[in-house]
Amino acid sequence: MIFGVFTALFSVVNPLGAVPIFLSLTQSDPKELRNQQARKACVYAASILISFLLIGTYIMSFFGITIDSMKIAGGLIILRSGYNLMDATYRKGKAINEKVEREAEEKEDISFSPLAMPMLSGPGSISLLISMGAETQNYLEYGGIIIAILLLAVVTYFIFSYSPLLLKSLGRGGISALSRIMGFIVMTIGIQFIIGGVTNVLRGILH
Repeated sequence: MIFGVFTALFSVVNPLGAVPIFLSLTQSDPKELRNQQARKACVYAASILISFLLIGTYIMSFFGITIDSMKIAGGLIILRSGYNLMDATYRKGKAINEKVEREAEEKEDISFSPLAMPMLSGPGSISLLISMGAETQNYLEYGGIIIAILLLAVVTYFIFSYSPLLLKSLGRGGISALSRIMGFIVMTIGIQFIIGGVTNVLRGILH
């Protein structure tokens, strides 16, 4: 279970695709400061994702949202995110534009925004975790998902820490190619969510 959740989250978050943006925003920072920003961003992102996992069902209940509606809406968001990855428009999928980048360059601390949110914990990953949380049956399953989130944070930190080496080894073309592969996986996750939600709705109507 942990591996399955980690794989799904890693595909949706796609920290490899965030490497060029991370380096662009921290290009003038020394290595120690860059790693500090990466570490804080991963802690913030993990905290945000765990929070939505735990309180997501209460948010749905408060607004009267059904799990099937969340699956369909979340599936559409994830599907769009996957399409943007395949179309090599990572920034668009993560709501990162030139204005956001300019603001980030002027900030001393970019760990929370835009690194943790929306780059690492955006609508796609949040909707994915809310849907998972709504279908979780016991504390053991919650624990497995939380471990997967923490594992993702650790892996993301190491990716960001070694981002200059990764960019040098893979090049922008290699990272773009990996992002396209991730995009395909993300699109299938989104389609699976949509199919699951629509199937349950139709089943309820027919019965």
